[in-house]
Amino acid sequence: MTKSRAPKSAEDPVLDAAARLFRARGFEATTVRAIAKAARLHPGSLHYRYRTKDALLLALMRRGVEADLAGIRAAIRGTRDPVERLRLALRARLRFLLSRHAAQVVLFEWRSLKGAAREEMVRLRDGYEAFWSGLLHEAAGSGRLHPAIDLRLLRFLIFGAINGVALWYRRDGPRTPDEISDAFWGFIAYGVLDEAHRPEDIDSALRRLSALELAGAADRGD
Repeated sequence: MTKSRAPKSAEDPVLDAAARLFRARGFEATTVRAIAKAARLHPGSLHYRYRTKDALLLALMRRGVEADLAGIRAAIRGTRDPVERLRLALRARLRFLLSRHAAQVVLFEWRSLKGAAREEMVRLRDGYEAFWSGLLHEAAGSGRLHPAIDLRLLRFLIFGAINGVALWYRRDGPRTPDEISDAFWGFIAYGVLDEAHRPEDIDSALRRLSALELAGAADRGD
């Protein structure tokens, strides 16, 4: 496991500077010297706190995951309805992604890590995904989700939709983060077809889609 001597405080000018530079230039193109300069530190002082650039990125990742989870937990605290907790969790996730440079570094730069640092980041990612899986299983356990829904694929859909907003969102655009999140939730929860055009038998429609998918896989030799 990669270790650093950095404090655990959420306020860390070194991590803040690294987040800005990693976001602007990318991990590979950002030098330790540039981070030290942005943080107004001597490079030797930075090296004392973070032995390698990987250790610095991992610390940034850890802080980001912890802040993301803290925001989601705060958003759903006091709400016992498991389906409403999902909607609020989506809102909190998107707010986090669009609120700071570090959030987008967590999203896009973690694959730059190598060796033990990458292994630890994978553990952090797995723990984060397990948290979301728990929310989805709680919602499914309420009996209000369609029983044929593949919860793993639903999680992929949620992450793909929410994470992708970071690529195109503009603060001067027509929608707020909460409005975007609620629109996505509406697509997921209520569908995009109006009642007149929905299949009468949803179960049969889903089975037909699965059959088409399996047939396509067979044709491709998957």
